[in-house]
Amino acid sequence: MEVQNIPLLTQYKMGEFDLSHRYRDTPGIRTREQVEACKPIVDAVHEKGSIFFLQLWHVGRAITNGFLPNGQTPISSTARGISPGVDGQEWAPPRRPTKDEIPGVVNDFRIAARNAIEAGFDGVELHGANGYLIEQFLKDQENRCRFALEIVEAVANEIGSNRVGIRLSPYAKLYEAIDSDPDALGLYMANALNKFDIRYLHVIEPRVYGTVVLQGPEDEVPHKLLPMRKAFKNTFIAAGGYDRRKGNLAISKNYADLIAYGRSFLANPDLVRRFEIDAPLNKYNRSTFYIPDPVVGYTDYPFLEEAN
Repeated sequence: MEVQNIPLLTQYKMGEFDLSHRYRDTPGIRTREQVEACKPIVDAVHEKGSIFFLQLWHVGRAITNGFLPNGQTPISSTARGISPGVDGQEWAPPRRPTKDEIPGVVNDFRIAARNAIEAGFDGVELHGANGYLIEQFLKDQENRCRFALEIVEAVANEIGSNRVGIRLSPYAKLYEAIDSDPDALGLYMANALNKFDIRYLHVIEPRVYGTVVLQGPEDEVPHKLLPMRKAFKNTFIAAGGYDRRKGNLAISKNYADLIAYGRSFLANPDLVRRFEIDAPLNKYNRSTFYIPDPVVGYTDYPFLEEAN
């Protein structure tokens, strides 16, 4: 796929690499072969003037029966599994890791971050949202923030804090990862992360519930993330339910430093250009999300000049 020529710092691309191999055909960043395979992709993005961060995630208990080899059991913050039928799946029952295992998981993130930098990525985003392992620990209470913060510290020490961001969704309920006081959780994490001086904090709006976005009035600026935004001293990124106009409005009101776009960017490889001239957007096709087809779904959306 061609990467459009967009000025430095105006386009932000995110790769998503799984440390736990939850989904089939997801890439990894564990081996020498994987590091080398990433390099031409990163080079192509850099040649077009873009910054390229790699998202690192571990799914924890969000894994289906029979997927792990040799009958292995997934780990989570507790032995409580995801209810059968959630997302139409039958989920493998997890186990709580031992204290001796936790440093190994933290180290997996550290090594993956080091490999990402070797592959040429500009930094990494730690996926602490959407019901995956880090968020499973974050919710609900029980001093679980320690796990996330240990990962942040290890990765920041390995590659430098200016190359590290984290994505959080304290209000989300994906995979039954729910917190009884998301306001307090979000604020605690925003303050705690300041200790490590990481590059950015990326937070999902509470109006996003799985694939559903609860939209408010067109002239409304969200407010739930404002305490986190004020507490966190570096770049704050808001995500979830934004279009061009709402994104500009949030920035103009100093609600966030940056707005993240996911589905719109996937369907519009030249989204920045389209926003610049207020051009119409391609509509995304959710049925092709996360499929392994090398042609359909990720690289077949037309650029603006091709659509005319």
